[in-house]
Amino acid sequence: MKILMIGSGGREHVLTWKLAQSPRVEKIYAAPGNGGMAELAECVDLSVEDIPGCLAFAKEHQIDLTVVGPEVPLVMGMVDAFEAAGLKVFGPNKHCAQFEGSKAFTKEFLFRHNIPTAAYKEYTDFDEIIKDLGVYGYPMVIKADGLAAGKGVLIPENETDARAGMEMIMKKREFGEAGDKVVIEEFLTGQEASMLCFVDGKTIVPMESAQDYKRAYDNDEGLNTGGMGTYSPNVLFADETLNKRIKAEILDPIINGFIADGMDFKGVLFIGLMIDNGVPKVLEFNVRFGDPEAQSVLMRLESDLVEIMEAVIDGKLADCEIKWSSKEAVCVVIASGGYPGTYEKGKVITGIEDVQDCVVFHAGTKLVNGELQTNGGRVLCVTALGETREAARKTVYANIGKIHFEGAQYRTDIAKFN
Repeated sequence: MKILMIGSGGREHVLTWKLAQSPRVEKIYAAPGNGGMAELAECVDLSVEDIPGCLAFAKEHQIDLTVVGPEVPLVMGMVDAFEAAGLKVFGPNKHCAQFEGSKAFTKEFLFRHNIPTAAYKEYTDFDEIIKDLGVYGYPMVIKADGLAAGKGVLIPENETDARAGMEMIMKKREFGEAGDKVVIEEFLTGQEASMLCFVDGKTIVPMESAQDYKRAYDNDEGLNTGGMGTYSPNVLFADETLNKRIKAEILDPIINGFIADGMDFKGVLFIGLMIDNGVPKVLEFNVRFGDPEAQSVLMRLESDLVEIMEAVIDGKLADCEIKWSSKEAVCVVIASGGYPGTYEKGKVITGIEDVQDCVVFHAGTKLVNGELQTNGGRVLCVTALGETREAARKTVYANIGKIHFEGAQYRTDIAKFN
């Protein structure tokens, strides 16, 4: 098989790494790929948003399976274009990708199918939303409706900050068109958890669970990021009563809702949950693998990912046995100095070759004349398996100090419990 991987982040590197393990895979191309993916795939100078270019490449090189990693091309309709050309592609179509492309679309679906979530209201008029500030009390949750690269959620503590946030979104338009519509939600308390699921249109199968760390610094301090580390499995899901509630109150209604609404959702559904005293509620949907959740979760996947993806595309997920390692995984992100704010690119990376017993997934790197350099906010994801979470954690932190680039920063408390 020849595979085309769309994307250039840590998620796409781990997917490429896992797909390359399949005995059925002969060649992988990555568009555009990164410095780490270049060891497993031939990187092609194509933007993830260049749907005609990617489609032409897939036809010319007789690609057997295209895997769309990031959300932007999914929301743009890349899957629809490939399917229309008769090509096999993994990911949800444009209609289903609205679950990530529009917060309001997701909330309307959740309420329509009685799936537990926070109360909400949606707005397109600045003056109207200003009148309603604090409608659910403080802190309040403000979301730009569209895609905002993970930065479109604000949680102001008071009316002054809420007003400033709304001006930033709707007047200054810092998120562009994503802020044309805004969703206000009640603030939920509890513990956040990530659940990734394979979906084939009529069956939903949860993967092994993960826990993500969003804040930039130790002790959950600093700004929100795309994720500074993960571990799998998530200790919250050791509770079988909770798992039964999630299946009955969330997973079953989701797949029944897809069917009732005529949505042929095929791909990965990422469900963000808030769990408070054993009661689960949905925070958000994404329509692709989480990053860096995928790094921890896919490290533990023992089944052939190609076969799972084909089962999803063919609507045969129910017949697919998916095996997971009993070992535990820990992933720690090394980021550029200043992330998630302003940071510099082009810093030389050294020491990866000295890492042992870990896999280093590249999130923001590029090769320049054979030299590995930083090319993003989140740069590398150091990931290890262990018989216990603590063993995996020790392996990661024993190796992470071997990797160097100017300004490198990482959290020291990923997967650490007091």
